[in-house]
Amino acid sequence: MLYKPTGDDYTLRFGLGTAMTLYCGIDFGTSNSTVSLADASGARLIALEGDAATLPSAVFWDADGAPPEFGRAAMAAYLRGEDGRLMRGLKSTLGSGLIDERTAVGRRAVSFREVLARFIEHMVQKLQSEAEVSRVVLGRPVHFVDGDAAGDAKAQDALEEITRALGFADVAFQYEPIAAALQYEQTVTGEELVLIVDIGGGTSDFSIVRVSPERVAAADRAGDILANDGIRVGGTDFDRLLSLAEVMPMLGYKASVRGGAGLMPNHYFLDLATWHRINALYTQRIAADLKALRRDVDRGELLDRMMKVVEERHGHALAMAVEAAKIALSDQDVARLQVSQFTGGPNPLLRREGFEMAVEAPIARIGSSLQSVLAQAGLRADQIGTVFMTGGSSGLPILRSLVQSALPGVKIATGDMLGSVGTGLALDARRKFR
Repeated sequence: MLYKPTGDDYTLRFGLGTAMTLYCGIDFGTSNSTVSLADASGARLIALEGDAATLPSAVFWDADGAPPEFGRAAMAAYLRGEDGRLMRGLKSTLGSGLIDERTAVGRRAVSFREVLARFIEHMVQKLQSEAEVSRVVLGRPVHFVDGDAAGDAKAQDALEEITRALGFADVAFQYEPIAAALQYEQTVTGEELVLIVDIGGGTSDFSIVRVSPERVAAADRAGDILANDGIRVGGTDFDRLLSLAEVMPMLGYKASVRGGAGLMPNHYFLDLATWHRINALYTQRIAADLKALRRDVDRGELLDRMMKVVEERHGHALAMAVEAAKIALSDQDVARLQVSQFTGGPNPLLRREGFEMAVEAPIARIGSSLQSVLAQAGLRADQIGTVFMTGGSSGLPILRSLVQSALPGVKIATGDMLGSVGTGLALDARRKFR
């Protein structure tokens, strides 16, 4: 099997068979990423790590200067206790001042832009083992940054600059919920209005799109997009709130100091509960601060656990345990939070109702966004034919209940929760570039 470029596209040749043009989409996500290829017959995700089509958006930088590791391999290196830094939630740096800041990795300093570039380059190398690429459609949330048009443009520009520097001649973007709609459209037998609810790791996006078998090949779909909106709320926010509700109090969060005269400062615990802020705690200054606070806190054993997590750099492992418990609560009413090895404290039993109480605020924002996108389209809920739910957090029961309440009686469909957007991006590339 030989892959050979033709013009600006890809061509796949099977021996002496007929050439087939291919098109590419890349979905760089907060929690997971995919790369997809489309041809005249459809689209597929390519393998990025072993046989897995999804690659966790994680990078492990070895302190001694070895090449970085990515995805599951990065998390495994961290959990083995190798000396270095694990970075996740990197997409959240786009549109913020962090993107060009430098951060310490061993004796070196690297910018977050470089970390993003190395991760995307790793995916592109996997792609190029199958096909040479010069044109690509990248996914993007409706809003990288809520209420900040300049920050939003800065985020897309940074992602485009990184991608072009890797050798892409043409880079286009598509909103992630629109990409999911294009993937869903492959399954419909008649025209309908579909509401896409895409709950990703860092953002929640909503679109109302007219789909039909006849519109699949249309070059211009602008008239079929009736509404499009999004908020910077996603799965990592649910993790953070669950951690603050159930884990951080065991480490001293909101604990009293000096006989009840005050409370522990919040920011250490907020950082520990937030993926892309965890590494900020691993400094000598923070260690000294916690040691000083240990003298004032009324329950010293709580802060001892916090100090253990920070000194032994268990922050990301703690966050993974919280994420695993959240996922478990999607299928069961109770789940054991396995954190004692990191904190020296108990392994508490979590209940789904406790999790749902912790995430009430972002769930309410998602509910408001559902109503907003319907109003933007000028539609009633009963005019929607299907709600198509995708994204890694879309399987949470509280979200399903929210959608059912907001659109009673409307059919809810699901696809590949982690792959629908990526597949749709390749389909969009086929539409844009052929």
